[in-house]
Parts: sequence; structure tokens; C-alpha cells
Amino acid sequence: MVEEKQSEEKIAQLQLLEQNMQTFLMQKQQFQMQLSEIASALENLKDSSKSYKIIANIMIDAKKGDLEKELKQKKEMLELRIKNLEKQEEGIREKSQKLQKEVLGEMK
Repeated sequence: MVEEKQSEEKIAQLQLLEQNMQTFLMQKQQFQMQLSEIASALENLKDSSKSYKIIANIMIDAKKGDLEKELKQKKEMLELRIKNLEKQEEGIREKSQKLQKEVLGEMK
């Protein structure tokens, strides 16, 4: 009876880990989309003589150098966030695999 309850708790933990993994994957996808947009903006900025920045719903003239610097900073920040999420994903994946093995071992 006690073992069954422990197995149920481990299964609940597995489900929670899976939900966390899904959340991390969604965040990672959003960051990767933003990263792609920034890379595209930086590429387009190379070829343009004028540059603009959108603040709220207003497009304003911006210095090309300042805009490049800002975009590169955002890119670095997103890359760090993605790397951090990947580390967290790996930790969750390891915990999940360990729990799965324990639960399967208890079921035999």
C-alpha cells in the first residue's frame, strides 16, 4: 500500500516535470523566434542607409550604430536565456528519466 502511494506520487512528479518541460520548450521557441527576427533585422540594417525604430506604435528615426548595438545586446541576452533554458531542460530530463526508471522498477 505504501509502495503504491509512493509510485502515485512519483507519477504525479513525472507529470509535473513534463508540464515544466513543455513550458520551457514554449519559452525557448519564443526566444528563438525573437532571435531569428533580430538576426533578420541586423541583416537588413547592413544594407540600409536609413534606420528606424518602433517604440510603442510610433516609428522614429534612429542612428544605425545605436540600433545595431541595441539589437546585438538583445541577441546576446536571448542567447543567454536560451542557454539557461537548455540547462534547465536537461536537468528536468535527467530527473524525469530517473523517476521513470524508479516507477517502472516498482511496477515489475
